[in-house]
Amino acid sequence: MGWVIAILFGTAVVLLILSFIKTTQSKSQLEQQMEHVSISVLNEVHELEKQIRNMQLDAEITAQQSGAMEASSEERLMLRDMLDMHKRGYSIESIASKKQLPSTEVAHMLAPYMSRKAERGMVAQ
Repeated sequence: MGWVIAILFGTAVVLLILSFIKTTQSKSQLEQQMEHVSISVLNEVHELEKQIRNMQLDAEITAQQSGAMEASSEERLMLRDMLDMHKRGYSIESIASKKQLPSTEVAHMLAPYMSRKAERGMVAQ
């Protein structure tokens, strides 16, 4: 009778250990799945933010050029990049060096957008 109880107790301990091992394995798999989902969501959010920023810049460019002749898509992309860098705080000189243009040309291209920003700041004060 003592042997039977010892065998049952040993079996219970082994099953308990196996249960803990399976639980930790399933937890780690679940954590990995959650990490993959969160990474994919963050990537999607980043892409959406980039698309929104490009749409806002396009809208500002279109509003500025509404009376002017339609700009080519290459010009529009360059202006969008320069306007984006300007809004992120890049100086005219650093934008000019990145785009390999004279700083006077960059200043001339960004002048309409900088004056509107300055006017908005003056109205708010």
